[in-house]
Amino acid sequence: MRTSRSGEGIQADHLNDKILGRALDSLYDAGVSDLYLHLAIKVVNHLKLPCKALNLDGTSFHVDGDYNSNDDPDDLKCIHICRGYSRDHRPDLNQVVLQLMTENEAGIPVFMAPASGNVNDKTCFQEIIKNHLSCFRAALNSHYLVADAAMYVAETLQLLDDQKQRFISRVPLNIKDAKQLVGKAPAVSLKPVEGYEDYYFAQVPSTYGDVQQRWFLFLNKKRRQSEQKTLIRKMEKQSLKEARDLEKLRKKAFLCEDDALQAFALWQKQSKLCQSGSEPEVIRKPCYSGKGRPPSDSKPDHFEYFVHGVCFVACEKKEHAQASLGYFILSTNELDQNRLHAGELLSTYKSQQQVEGGFRFLKSPDFLVSSLYLKKPERIESLLMVMTLCLMVYAAIQHRIRHELKKQSRVFPNQKKKPCQNPTARWVFFCFQGINVLTVNNQEQHVVGLKEKQLTIIQILGISYESVYS
Repeated sequence: MRTSRSGEGIQADHLNDKILGRALDSLYDAGVSDLYLHLAIKVVNHLKLPCKALNLDGTSFHVDGDYNSNDDPDDLKCIHICRGYSRDHRPDLNQVVLQLMTENEAGIPVFMAPASGNVNDKTCFQEIIKNHLSCFRAALNSHYLVADAAMYVAETLQLLDDQKQRFISRVPLNIKDAKQLVGKAPAVSLKPVEGYEDYYFAQVPSTYGDVQQRWFLFLNKKRRQSEQKTLIRKMEKQSLKEARDLEKLRKKAFLCEDDALQAFALWQKQSKLCQSGSEPEVIRKPCYSGKGRPPSDSKPDHFEYFVHGVCFVACEKKEHAQASLGYFILSTNELDQNRLHAGELLSTYKSQQQVEGGFRFLKSPDFLVSSLYLKKPERIESLLMVMTLCLMVYAAIQHRIRHELKKQSRVFPNQKKKPCQNPTARWVFFCFQGINVLTVNNQEQHVVGLKEKQLTIIQILGISYESVYS
């Protein structure tokens, strides 16, 4: 095995399970979150990223094994690996949660924090803001903290306001004021969002959580049309199901008229779309114990009751369901309209896709860590840090490629063979397959298999990369 100056004397058989396990133990002892933050700050400063906003989100990984799932979490110094909400759709397995924060331009993760499998984002976000936010502000000088609706909790907003931290968050629509605003949205006068063709907005003040802020009601017309088609399909399916339930109810026999009417009332209560066009009709049917046609003067042994009714789809319910499609609310405590207008607010919130893209990278089958196999929960915390370091390197390379392509006015073919300046690093890596080193007479070495698109990447990255492939 060839060695380099940085790894002088290291052989392949030195890298065994015990060595790697002890390395993970050392990382845990050093404090994975603080150590990672120290490294990330250096990377962000080296890349000279402006760090205008930080994006916060969390996800879960399923874990094979019991670990400390049966222990009392109050007695643990590390994360509690246990059952919880699974974003991987594996609720049958124990979970571990990773909280991630990225800068909004290149998607470089600047903070990671492992958490127990049964915690929710609202609790984790509050802990991060309470214990770590001051470190980010001092080191990165970021303006805004961006997160989804899990951050929009009164206690969390007050924490942010006390620390004078500007935030951008999506407002959950289960809040009373938000529900009312979206409910009257069709009657609100909307303005087009500068720089976004299909977006329109209206601005209203809010003091939710005793924090002064601005709410922006946005309408995405393209999204609205798409959601309308989906909703119509769902409503058709639901109305057919409710009509079939009513048909089954018509064939069901009851012992008395009250039971039949109660069953019909229950159907009407459970129906989300269908309503009865008139009062239900109860039909009484005589029943005889003997076989064949009973004599004309015979009396029935008992009666059975059947309820009949006509149903139709209520137009009010249909219109109400469609009224709020395509609308959403973003909130910020940046009260200066000149510093943050609607278009800039929307683009900054859309950078939340950076952290979500990071989670997709970590959970990709190509990354080979879709599930975790380790002996101790402390080592799982360390492995999550190593995984985040890999994401950092990936995001840094991708940012460098995209930055240099734009800076040098060059393009790289995407998957559809069309020129672009924002290829993913994964696609670039894939395009570098098939390159070989040809050795002649055990002396001369030549790189073969290089194509124009590969040379483009090598050239834009500089002399150090060219020397490797020369």
